Amino acid sequence: MDAVQITVLALIQGITEFLPISSSGHLILPAQLLGWQDQGIAFDAAVHIGTLVAVMLYFRKDIWLLIRDWTLSLAGKGTTEYSRMAWYVGLATFPAVIFGLLLKMYGIDEAMRSTHVIIATTLIFGTLMGVADYFGKRTTEMSGMTLKSAMMIGFAQAIALIPGTSRSGITITAALMLGFKREVAARFSFLLSIPVTMGASLLVILDLVKSTEVVIWSELIAGALISGVSAMLCIHFFLGMISRAGLMPFVIYRLLLAVVLLIII
Repeated sequence: MDAVQITVLALIQGITEFLPISSSGHLILPAQLLGWQDQGIAFDAAVHIGTLVAVMLYFRKDIWLLIRDWTLSLAGKGTTEYSRMAWYVGLATFPAVIFGLLLKMYGIDEAMRSTHVIIATTLIFGTLMGVADYFGKRTTEMSGMTLKSAMMIGFAQAIALIPGTSRSGITITAALMLGFKREVAARFSFLLSIPVTMGASLLVILDLVKSTEVVIWSELIAGALISGVSAMLCIHFFLGMISRAGLMPFVIYRLLLAVVLLIII
């Protein structure tokens, strides 16, 4: 790949991984518009690791408190909001893991990777996000998170395995429907993304180990750095604006994206 392709694809991954606009919907645009060949699983692994490191660095204090209090709760030192949250994040990850394994086992994951599926999910779940943002009560704090609500958000995350849905979009939508504040919904969504992103990165790395693809390390390092820095800036920007502007700008963008995809296919 040349420098332009590396930069564009890494920025797409870094920006769209955490914004509620669907990374899969955007990753097909360069190939459609510019005729680029597939970047390969090695590059996919690199940019996924970049975004994983970004979210872990951004929430490093929360992650430390989650791990610390969860460990103390296992040792019988009592429970805290962070220890409960650690359990909620862990348990809410299982629906996506189970659903993902079933899709891979029956080969459905590859069948769903079509432009028509992406257009439909971009449109449907973008509209649903708008409804949730407009009608949601937006009163519940993070302390109001329960196992039931966490699992419902976790099941929503499993739906995001369908291309075009947007993992952050569907989990924030579910949290808003449950009455959580916008910033709380986004924060829990990002924390919930860590185990899933880590698992996805490991799967891509395993595929890379099995493949005979030639690895060009300079491309991978550049891609990881660009996706990581752009992802961290994106998380900071999104958390700062969501409480003020809401999700409607992203809803409108998704609807326009669906129209653009429909035109170019």
